[in-house]
Amino acid sequence: MNDLLDRREARIRRMFDGIAPKYDLLNHLLSLNIDKVWRKRVVKTVPATNGPVLDMCTGTGDLALEYFRATGGKVPIIGADFAGQMLELAVKKTVKKQADRVVHYVQADAQHLPFPDDLFEVVTVAFGLRNVTDPLRGLAEMTRVCRPGGKVAVLEFSRPRHWFLGRMYRGYFRYLLPRVGQMFSKSDENAYTYLPESVMKFPDGEELADHMRKTGLIEVTYTPFTFGVATLYVGQKKS
Repeated sequence: MNDLLDRREARIRRMFDGIAPKYDLLNHLLSLNIDKVWRKRVVKTVPATNGPVLDMCTGTGDLALEYFRATGGKVPIIGADFAGQMLELAVKKTVKKQADRVVHYVQADAQHLPFPDDLFEVVTVAFGLRNVTDPLRGLAEMTRVCRPGGKVAVLEFSRPRHWFLGRMYRGYFRYLLPRVGQMFSKSDENAYTYLPESVMKFPDGEELADHMRKTGLIEVTYTPFTFGVATLYVGQKKS
């Protein structure tokens, strides 16, 4: 196995626990804050009305808290992640935003979610599916816990198809991002070298949409964001 793409649970947990203190800073810095815009688009495209909402691989809770903002605190939200240090930061942010009444966190493996079938109105994952040891199992779990008629949404990095933008993107991702990320994070697990390698090897576009259909989701669509740097995939669970 390529060490950079080692997605075994223990390694991924160590990696994200290790970069947790600088995770938010680097996310916003390296994306030029565009990641905030992407999350707002997710919430607008896949709104929650009654809930509950599950944000899988929630990290420090950014998407969960975006749903809190969009719903005015009227919908119960659960963020799940297996990296304890990330969840500690998520809880602190949630308390600071006075969202802890309705936003709660659970430490859990995305491949074995501790929830019953057919529970959530909306199930999301943002930039986390490619870090799951078995992404197809993660998608199957998202579909299982989604209620019939509910939506499953995956926000993930993708590869711009335009020849010039694609070349610029690959250059930034392969050379600049790892150096800046490592300089700030001091990651023992080379997290910011793993990031571009994992994105370049992960399925996107129609290939990822087809994986979602295989879990039983219907009406699967995908929408590129920012010239295809990220893509939002949305599917509905059969009623």
